[in-house]
Amino acid sequence: MRRLLEERRHPEHGYRACLGLLALAKKYGKPRLEDACMVAAGLGTTKYSHVRDILANGRDRQAAAEAPEWSSPEHAHVRGAAYYQ
Repeated sequence: MRRLLEERRHPEHGYRACLGLLALAKKYGKPRLEDACMVAAGLGTTKYSHVRDILANGRDRQAAAEAPEWSSPEHAHVRGAAYYQ
């Protein structure tokens, strides 16, 4: 919600979107809303309509199931500390 308010020229313009998010939390539950917000943030969007569509389409559930653990690839082309001196 903070991001919704900060990205508007006037914070008052984000109040309605914040109220909409609170309504979505009542309808879908807080954990699903948080997952949907994470998906939206990953897409680079903060629009209420995008979060609503993510929840309606169940994309928040797919993202949680698809999130693999990231590991750094091991290969010989990594530069050592001396390169940056």
